[in-house]
Amino acid sequence: MNSPSTRAGTGITLQRKPKGATRRQDNMTLALDRERLLWGGVSLLVLVLLSQLFMGVFDSASDGDTLPAADPLVYATTQVAWDAVTEGQVLEPHEPAINWNDVTVRNGDNLSLIFSRAGFSDRDVYEVTSSATGRELRKIFPGQLIGFAADENNALMAVRHIESRLKQTVYSKSEGQFVSEIIMRETQTRERSVALTIDSSLFLAGDREGLSGGIIMELAAILGGVIDFALDPRQGDEIIILFEENFLDNEKFSDGDILAASFNNNGRLVEAYRYTDSSGDTGYFDADGVSMRKAFLKAPLDFTRVSSSFNPNRLHPIYKTKRPHRGTDYAAPRGTPVYAAGDGRVVEAGYTRPNGNYVFIQHGEGFKTHYLHLNKKRVKRGDRVKQGQVIGTVGSTGAATGPHLHYEFLVNGVHRNPRTVHKILPKAKSLPDSELELFRAAIQQPVQRLAALKMNGAVTGAE
Repeated sequence: MNSPSTRAGTGITLQRKPKGATRRQDNMTLALDRERLLWGGVSLLVLVLLSQLFMGVFDSASDGDTLPAADPLVYATTQVAWDAVTEGQVLEPHEPAINWNDVTVRNGDNLSLIFSRAGFSDRDVYEVTSSATGRELRKIFPGQLIGFAADENNALMAVRHIESRLKQTVYSKSEGQFVSEIIMRETQTRERSVALTIDSSLFLAGDREGLSGGIIMELAAILGGVIDFALDPRQGDEIIILFEENFLDNEKFSDGDILAASFNNNGRLVEAYRYTDSSGDTGYFDADGVSMRKAFLKAPLDFTRVSSSFNPNRLHPIYKTKRPHRGTDYAAPRGTPVYAAGDGRVVEAGYTRPNGNYVFIQHGEGFKTHYLHLNKKRVKRGDRVKQGQVIGTVGSTGAATGPHLHYEFLVNGVHRNPRTVHKILPKAKSLPDSELELFRAAIQQPVQRLAALKMNGAVTGAE
């Protein structure tokens, strides 16, 4: 046992501490402190995590209440814990919206002029268009938009080429080079039904109900092989059309296809249904599968009346001499579209004093059609044309007393009456027996729709 000792000359008594006991007590205290700190840290982390989770719940439950921004250190701590829970599934922040400066392409513009107007150089033009896909940017047309986006240093970071409301190409800078991405939008197709009552002509009836010129011309082409729109229609005749319209952003973008049409012509019912056969060919057929498309249209335009018929002994109204009238004159307003009566090739197109502006079309070996006194020609010699294609417009050029179309039909070089020539023309083709079952199944819904529209008085409007 240790005893106290006195240092000589000082009077101070020194007490020796027992060896080892105090040291063991300090080690135990340190160990306990470390354990408390560890548990305290874990508890703090858990409390922070729980507080963040509950704050998220309350934030989502509140109706738009704004909370103060989280402390960055707290956010980082909680993010580490959250990463551990979700195995690294971290939500990335939204990219900031690009601020575009759009420039309209003008007549005579090139990329150098457009980039210069936007504040960029020819070097920028080269960098964007030097890649294989970048060369497409050189194909610009008046009315299109070229958009530019720059960074905070006004350096070019992206270019977009808006070709239409449906297509644009974005050229963005990535790792020092511009790469392109084509962005396409799709229209929404809606069905619409319209009922027309004819008073004078198909065109006027369709225009009165708000139909576009394209839909009216397509309807005339579909029914033109079996309906003569000069003599067949009667006042009060009704037409019901079931067709599609394409919408973009809830606005009409373009016309779609005519799905079905019904024409009550003075008690005679004519119906047509759109059908694509197993070979991919699309056409219009009646309910029995007989094609509506004849070799030639009965009349090459939608006209008001027949002003002069085929007559070998007619007295010419201008020259006052007996001259054969080898065709039919269709009176119509100036500018009315004139269609090719059948598929063929334009063999002549020009102007003479008697004929005015004219177009001659050869249809195969034995048939030829002539169109005289046109206001404007839409085709030239050598062009291939399809039945129903617009080849010109009604006028009064040449020896004409008023706007009309003089139409001639030749068979093997001999003029025939256009009003009766269809009796000797090739008959319409029908679908083969192997296709009829598929055809009847395909038109079942349009048949029911037309029947319902007739019963309900042909409700007009978008559906």
